[in-house]
Amino acid sequence: MTKILIATKNDHKVDEFKSMLEPFGYEVLSLNDLSEEFDIVEDGKTFEENAYIKAKTIYDKLHIPVISDDSGFCIKYFNDYPGIYSARFRQDDSYEVKNQFLLDELDDVKERDCKYVCVICYIDTNGEAHYYRGECHGMVSEKMCGDNGFGYDPIFYYPPFEKTMAELPMDVKNSISHRHLALEKLMEDLGND
Repeated sequence: MTKILIATKNDHKVDEFKSMLEPFGYEVLSLNDLSEEFDIVEDGKTFEENAYIKAKTIYDKLHIPVISDDSGFCIKYFNDYPGIYSARFRQDDSYEVKNQFLLDELDDVKERDCKYVCVICYIDTNGEAHYYRGECHGMVSEKMCGDNGFGYDPIFYYPPFEKTMAELPMDVKNSISHRHLALEKLMEDLGND
């Protein structure tokens, strides 16, 4: 069984990867399974660069296949900001405060297109990097709605379902998410190996 490491401590993310990778014969590990800590500075300028930095740092120490991802919330009116800075945007504020700030900034703005972006970097056994991008497109809502999800979900309106991400059941949200779309592309490649 091939070991593959997911560069995260997020249990929900690990479970999602496990459910898709284990049927292909992978033993899925995460940073929670390691005794050593990794000091990773995400100073890239793109989702691809940040995902690569995480994967490469771990691969260089362990020499096993590594999967990492970087994701963010991009608002077209703000030239795709906060984007790669989504987790660090107004870092001392709660997401409720961050979301309200963005809604206030977009008050009376008609251009409300936005997207969630996820880029997965997979470094294989030979140390070669492969990239998989998933995007989920929507609109910034007029107000916060819904209690499911987290982060920017209460203001991410998804037109096909006429609801915000925070109003959707978790299994539905996960099936259309940017991470799921990127992961499907990765699985397609792994399934062809």
